[in-house]
Amino acid sequence: MNETFMKEKPIFGLVLSMSLPMVLSMLVSSLYNIVDSYFVAKINEDAMTALSLVYPVQNFINAVTIGFGIGINAMIAFYLGAQDQEKADQAASLGAFWNGVHGVLLTAVCIAVMPSFLRLFSSDKVIIDYAVRYSRIAFLFSVIIAFGMTFEKIFQAAGQMKVAMVSVLAGCITNIVLDPVLIFGLGPAPEMGIEGAALATGIGQAVTLAIYLVVYLRGGLPVKICFQSMTFRNEVSGKLYAVGIPAALNLALPSLLISALNGILAAFSDAYVLVLGVYYKLQTFLYLTANGIVQGIRPLMGYNYGAGEYQRVKKIFRTALSMSAVIMVFGTVICMLLPERLFALFTANAETIQMGEQALRIISLGFLVSSVSITAGGALEGLGKGFPSLLISLLRYLIVMVPAAFLLSRFLGAEGVWHAFWITEWLTALASLLIYSKGTGKI
Repeated sequence: MNETFMKEKPIFGLVLSMSLPMVLSMLVSSLYNIVDSYFVAKINEDAMTALSLVYPVQNFINAVTIGFGIGINAMIAFYLGAQDQEKADQAASLGAFWNGVHGVLLTAVCIAVMPSFLRLFSSDKVIIDYAVRYSRIAFLFSVIIAFGMTFEKIFQAAGQMKVAMVSVLAGCITNIVLDPVLIFGLGPAPEMGIEGAALATGIGQAVTLAIYLVVYLRGGLPVKICFQSMTFRNEVSGKLYAVGIPAALNLALPSLLISALNGILAAFSDAYVLVLGVYYKLQTFLYLTANGIVQGIRPLMGYNYGAGEYQRVKKIFRTALSMSAVIMVFGTVICMLLPERLFALFTANAETIQMGEQALRIISLGFLVSSVSITAGGALEGLGKGFPSLLISLLRYLIVMVPAAFLLSRFLGAEGVWHAFWITEWLTALASLLIYSKGTGKI
């Protein structure tokens, strides 16, 4: 495949062709998140609360593996744009090795710390039992997740977005089909309860990796993973981590945020913890879709930056920002009009639904402006500028959000936490424009 199309095709069509496959796969991923939670909620509300408590640690595992994958993506795209095939192969090979190591470490550490982590947020033995049973199975697939994310970013860096789309879709659909079968014991399958939800997720991730491996072994990818390219004494590993560490921290920050907010909300009621957990499941429909656009432009930004096509870099950013804004407008309208119906998917408790309705309407006030932060952060990662991107995420998830949530909750109760979301998005959007402008000064 001749990847020079990244600097030759018209901008809008190029961004659309690179982003649409990933938007579609992210839409299915978000649907999976919602469907998975829907079936778990059918067990009982305690099981759903347990899933909410496990979510930050699951997100942390994804953050490390996806974040380092973004480093792999950025470096491969840059070296391909600079016509340096040897370095591109080294980035792919070393990236696969190091992310595999990350997967092994995450499996051991997360399983070991999970019981202690859960006791920080709940004293309910039933909820903790559900969460431990779910997490022990889910975390065993961390190595598979790591290799799956590595191949996803390698294929994306080479512009082969349809392969990534098909692989992700196959995994998500497998998961959706297996959820009710394994949770409730349909057909010959035993009834596994919440463990079945975890196993369905793991099997879906294995299917995704299997498809990547089959396509890779058939050839056609412009970079190769091989032992001969694993040269640890050059600068490639350092560059992978220079982008990968900030990107991983970017993605891990929501886990810290959710844990902090769980701590604040638990002081009012466990029901608010459930509301926050359901919100984060619902918001994946928007933010994973916008992330599909960001995934589409990362290799375009890196390739054109490496090729010295700075005007194209500017146009790609503006096009992606416009597309993300459209998605966020749609999400705002849905959340304003149908919040009670969305929450009713996960609980039949009228009081919890009312809490969720109020939360969703308030939080959605920040959806539109959040497109600025999302696009700017993703574009900076694509350019290999990991630390400016990290600064945007720090503002959005930690520096502004946590103090605002704590202070507002002192005056407004749990409602103050919901107001902290939109206030943070507006302030971070303004800061993101300044950070992006400074980080891309010569472009």
